[in-house]
Amino acid sequence: MADERQPVRRKGLTLVYTGDGKGKTTAALGLTLRAVGRGFRVLFLQFIKSPERVTGEQRAIRYLPGVEMHQLGEGFTWTKTPEVHREALRRGWALAKEKIHSGAYDLAVLDEINTALAIARFPVDDVLPLAEVLALIDNRPAHTHLVLTGRSAHPAIVERADLVTVMEPLKHYYDRGIPAVYGIEL
Repeated sequence: MADERQPVRRKGLTLVYTGDGKGKTTAALGLTLRAVGRGFRVLFLQFIKSPERVTGEQRAIRYLPGVEMHQLGEGFTWTKTPEVHREALRRGWALAKEKIHSGAYDLAVLDEINTALAIARFPVDDVLPLAEVLALIDNRPAHTHLVLTGRSAHPAIVERADLVTVMEPLKHYYDRGIPAVYGIEL
């Protein structure tokens, strides 16, 4: 249940976490944790991550009341054919629009949607149209906060956002040859 001291009617904000540094999904997860603590219903949709690969965040989210999470992707774009990825984006975008427009969520996270929109290996605008993403930002239920994560946020998304945080790497252990770390990235 939402904190009674807060006004019942509030304007949902658009938050963007982008950039080449680590922490975009982690920031959205932290926001999810805070929202759950305030009784918010949360939708967390992951556009690139595949349901075939179980991550730490998937396991943890199961313990949080009021959070619905879906992995909508097929993994890295070079792991399967463009047609497979395009179909996953089409299905994922249809689900995102349906769920968000239902008005059932106080916070909706579109994890890696910026990355999906920026795919250059194959066309995506017909299955994940930027114009429709912008329309969703503009026309979502008034109370719903919307979070868009991923590298290469489109300038039109950045312009519409109420908050934009750019994660920039200063130093990373990847540069020393240390791969993804269990419990940190996985």
